[in-house]
Amino acid sequence: MNYKFITVEGNIGAGKTTLSSLLQQSFDGKLILEQFADNPFLPKFYEDRKRYSFPLELSFLAERYKQLKDLLNTRDLFNQYIISDYLFIKSKLFAKVNLPEDEYKLYETLFDIIYPNLPEPDLIIYLHAPLDKLKQNIKSRNRDYEQNIQDDYLIELQNAYLQLIKSEKFKTLIIDTTQTDFLHNPSHFDQLLVHLEKEYEDGHHFINFT
Repeated sequence: MNYKFITVEGNIGAGKTTLSSLLQQSFDGKLILEQFADNPFLPKFYEDRKRYSFPLELSFLAERYKQLKDLLNTRDLFNQYIISDYLFIKSKLFAKVNLPEDEYKLYETLFDIIYPNLPEPDLIIYLHAPLDKLKQNIKSRNRDYEQNIQDDYLIELQNAYLQLIKSEKFKTLIIDTTQTDFLHNPSHFDQLLVHLEKEYEDGHHFINFT
């Protein structure tokens, strides 16, 4: 494979962790996952979004920074494949959606201080899933605090992700997952592995699975 550091991205419920885990197993790489289970603010956020947005976003920013900073301080980035289920810049995406303007400006200042010190992925795999599939996946993974996520919030995040992908210059594979199932359809995953053997130019590349 041509890419040492791959990030899988997408909306809540798009299948990021599932695909990241499959890639890690296939390439025997190091897996970096978003830390949800130990975040005390996440359940509170879904109960009272306005009150807990700022501490939630700061806690995720700190955790993501620590994970990627630790990666930079090791030789793993140069000696083995790294698979992550989040892109660090998504921190600003969620903060922009969730925070009022004054809090976002403070958050952005902190982000801009630490962002230049972090490694960037060689390739992003962006999973674009329709609303119905997001809701189905959220329901099936059965995290209690996610079960009341509103459609409007998922749509707002979806639009923010599309704007992010459009505006950034990362080398990106965009996959419409409407009819794609990497976990239960091995041929879809095999086709993705073939794509990962190719050397893509910078920019956005749309791929489909049969």
